[in-house]
Amino acid sequence: MAVQIVINLLVSIIWLLISDSYTLNNFVLGYLFGLILVYLLHRVMPGKFYLVRIYRMIKLVFIFLLELIKANLDVLKIILKPHISNKPGFFVYHTDLKTDWQIVLLSNLITLTPGTVVLGISDDRTKIYIHAIDFSTTEEETEGIKSSLEKVVREVGEQ
Repeated sequence: MAVQIVINLLVSIIWLLISDSYTLNNFVLGYLFGLILVYLLHRVMPGKFYLVRIYRMIKLVFIFLLELIKANLDVLKIILKPHISNKPGFFVYHTDLKTDWQIVLLSNLITLTPGTVVLGISDDRTKIYIHAIDFSTTEEETEGIKSSLEKVVREVGEQ
């Protein structure tokens, strides 16, 4: 991915030098030419076409922001109720992620979401121990994480 970005930037800078016009419009045009060139050559370069991974990263940010807003609203509902009726609890989340950085990223995203805290990760890196401020069932909590955050973290990590 990094090689593709560097090649794309080099093509755009070479375009600026060839055209002898150092404007933003010319840089964008050179970047687009470089993008086309990198796309045509991406099969011989290492990794997938880099815009695919950038798209997946942006998708991860938006899905996390959506989950963040939903979790904030859930915590707000708990706070604004006249009587405390939430049921906090601990549960074990079984993950299918393989690499350390994916597990750490998922753990950080879970911890950054209000109402949940990751307490630890098992030594075999298949279980994440989580505390939730309002716990329903293990299946619901697990499905919520697996269908949203873990899915996009896995997509970002795919080669």
